[in-house]
Amino acid sequence: MSQTDSLLNTLKRQLRMQGKTYADVAQWLGLSEASVKRLFAERNITLARLECICEQLNLEFAELVQTMQTEERRLQELTQAQEQSIADDPKLFLIAVCVINGYSFDEIHHQYQLSEAECTQQLLKLERLDLIQLLPGNRIKRRVAPNFRWRTGGPIQRFFQQRIANEFFRSRFDSESEKLLVLNGLLSRAGNEEWQQVLQRLANEFHALCERESSLPIHQRFGTTSVLAVRQWQYALFQDYTRESPPKR
Repeated sequence: MSQTDSLLNTLKRQLRMQGKTYADVAQWLGLSEASVKRLFAERNITLARLECICEQLNLEFAELVQTMQTEERRLQELTQAQEQSIADDPKLFLIAVCVINGYSFDEIHHQYQLSEAECTQQLLKLERLDLIQLLPGNRIKRRVAPNFRWRTGGPIQRFFQQRIANEFFRSRFDSESEKLLVLNGLLSRAGNEEWQQVLQRLANEFHALCERESSLPIHQRFGTTSVLAVRQWQYALFQDYTRESPPKR
């Protein structure tokens, strides 16, 4: 992630923390809300506009940069061995996913069939992995960055892929909380790359929404999984009818 991306993501988190919206930013800058959304999406905001937004938030620009640097020092990814240790232990995996999603000690204990001693034991393991800091009174301080991710192709991602194949798509996707979109088309390599960037921005928005709602009581939130994927791919049935390319002379 570039420094511009990191700085704007930090700014958006500051806006959410103060309950401000794109509409507020539009009013401060004398622009339409659509224009502001486009500025953030295209990562194209001048220094003068950044300083104006910071001023409205009672935040020095230097403080914004310092906050970004602090967030960047937080854990963004585990090592292969650390992920493997979590993937090999179902209880540890459960607790890890819970704390990354902002669960408190009591919420974990009340929602899952784990004793307080078991919860504490697993949390201490996560503390040794540097994912959290376990504070007095069983308070959990996350040490992961807002853009924390599991390793690409790592143990946790492979686990999710197995579960997705076996469980996630075992649904008609017709309830109010479900939606399935399958898109097919022809794209150049440049078009494919652009689409991947769109998916990444969408993923960032998902994480931002999760963070914005993290202050809601746990009973008002529910586990939500979105699978974003793209491949240069053709169904095998179609390949059976594809003409072979003539040999080159």
